[in-house]
Parts: sequence; C-alpha cells; structure tokens
Amino acid sequence: NGVSALHSDIIKRSVFKDFYLDTPEKFTNVTNGIAHRRWLHQSNPRLAALLDECIGHDWYKDASNLKKFAKFADDEKVLERLEQIKLENKKDFANAIYKKQGVIIDPNTRFDVHVKRLHEYKRQLLNVLKIVHLYNLLKENPDYDLTPQTFIFGAKAAPGYYHAKEIIELINKISEDINNNPAIKKKLNVVFIEDYCVTLAEKLMPASEISEQISLAGKEASGTGNMKFMINGAVTFGTMDGANVEICDAVGNDNIFIFGMTASEASELWRKGYNSTYYYNNSKDLHNIINRLRKGFAGKSFENIANYLLTDRGIADQYMCLADFDSYMKTYWKMDKVYRNKKEFNRMSLINISEAGRFAADRSIKEYAENIWNISKVE
Repeated sequence: NGVSALHSDIIKRSVFKDFYLDTPEKFTNVTNGIAHRRWLHQSNPRLAALLDECIGHDWYKDASNLKKFAKFADDEKVLERLEQIKLENKKDFANAIYKKQGVIIDPNTRFDVHVKRLHEYKRQLLNVLKIVHLYNLLKENPDYDLTPQTFIFGAKAAPGYYHAKEIIELINKISEDINNNPAIKKKLNVVFIEDYCVTLAEKLMPASEISEQISLAGKEASGTGNMKFMINGAVTFGTMDGANVEICDAVGNDNIFIFGMTASEASELWRKGYNSTYYYNNSKDLHNIINRLRKGFAGKSFENIANYLLTDRGIADQYMCLADFDSYMKTYWKMDKVYRNKKEFNRMSLINISEAGRFAADRSIKEYAENIWNISKVE
C-alpha cells in the first residue's frame, strides 16, 4: 500500500481486515515520496545553493545527506540567509500570481498555504472558519494586533461536487469582500489560485511558510504536498493524519504544529453520535462565524454552508470541523507567537529541511524494489 503508515494500518483494521487476518504477510507499507531533485534543486535554486555551500552536493544523489544541514540550526548567519531566501521566493511568487491573474500579494505578509484537491475531508472549510473568525476580529476592531498574513488556496473540485464548488465560491467572495476593505486587507488577505497546476506549484512551494495539512485524522490516505512544503522549509500546521504522522516523527513535536483529534478519537466520537450543534452552542466565536456565513460576503449569503455545518439531514459537519475548531485556533495562536520570533521560526524551518530526505521518492522506490518487487539495483 503506497501511502502512509497510518493509512496502511487503518486498512488492515477496517477495509481489508478479513484478508489481513487470513494472509498478513501480503500486507506492507511504502510511504510515498517526492522527486527532491525537482521540488528542491530545480524549484528552489536559492535554497539549493545555500545547501551546496553548507553541506556539499551529495544530497542530489542521496537525499538523506540533507540531515547534515541540521548542524547549522543555531548558526545565525545561515538562519538569516534562510529568511532572506524565503522573502525572495515570496516576491517571485507574488510577481507570478500578479501576471497570471492580476492579484496583488504583499510578500512581507505571512504566506499560509492550503493547496490540494477540494474535498470535505481535506477541510478547506475549517481553514475558512478560522479566516472568518479573524475577519470578525478586525471588523470589530481594525487596530487588533494581528500578524499581517495572506491565506493562499489552490484546488480543483470534481465536476458534479456541488458542495466543494460552493466552498470555492465562499473563499472567492471572502477575498472580494476583503479587497473592498483596505483597512482589513493590510492584515488579512485571501487568494484563490486560478487553474492551480504543477508549474505554479514550483513557485508556490518555495515561497510558503505555513503548510496547512488539516484533514480529519484517519481520512487522508497520504499526501505528498506536505513533503514538498517541508523540503522547502515551510512548517506543517496539521492533524495527526496521513504522512503528517511521519513528518512529526521526523522533526519532533517542537518543529511542527499539531492539533485536533487522533484517528481513533474521531472514530469514537462518530460512533457515539456526533452533534455539531453542541460546539456551536458552547462557543461564542463559532456562533459569530456561522452568523457571518448567513449574512454573507460581497453580497452573497452562504446559508447553505451554515446549514451543512449544523442541520444537514442528520449528517451535519460529517468531517467534524466544529469539533476540532477550538484546538485549531489554540494551535494557530501558538504558531503565530512562534512566527513573530523570527530566529525560532527560521530554526524550525531549517530542521524541517534537514529531515525531509526520508520523503524522497528514491527511498520509496528502494523499498518497493527490496520488499515487494524483489529486484536489485543497477550499480
């Protein structure tokens, strides 16, 4: 099963339980990998040059050599250069997105990025609830001390997936509303990338600072976007799901922002009977967010999404955005505090780069060759 260790374990306990009990030797796991020569060396030449200078060129052939970069974690000059490289990459992306769709992004804002297929379980909607909360705070007090930040979304929805398309419309309407309010836009910006594709991703990954990987635990089979962000120095903000589990194992709890229920906790809550209105009734913030959805943005009400979260035919909020919201926001404010300490955040970024080698596709293919295909390497 070429995905992630967590999901391979889940299918042994659920979907293919009988097969596993009968022939356990047939089951193994190969965690996905990425082409690091493309997603770091080719996509991020500035960072590649810094790595060459610090640890040599061996990492091109063997990504495990990126570990050598960890010894520079407390080198202030390297950390400053890492910060400058990120800023230059942000400027490049801002220029690219302006040329592509006429959108203006301030490269001095924090780039918080959520790009993946638009699906309820990937919980772009949870991210939007957070943005609406921040929007409400600024509406109430334009002087609120909020780190200037840009939320960047990129996604495609299946042709008949109406609810996913409605979430895309919501993101765009919030963006439109903010664009019409310059005071808010100084601190909060939202951009939805049109026709998100690999070419643009090669500019976006090196520019990203926060990598949103917030699927409901147990629902994400793997993901490789989180690995591409990681190897470019973005810090993961996510649940213990898919390959996030292995990223957390690689970098340690101090170099990742984890929130929310575990897969077993989410399953247990659903089994007992999940009731999203409980969270709505016990949170002033969620109450204000849902009310804002009903009121709408840029002249468009999103009553349907409000109803989906609270009253939708007995399966309201089936991916438990409201249940994880409080934990999500607490971790968001923790992340924000760390981000304001540039040295600390740059150090986290460096550690993520240095530990990303295990997610190279070279390692994945080696595991397939040795453990499944039974073929040997050509020397």
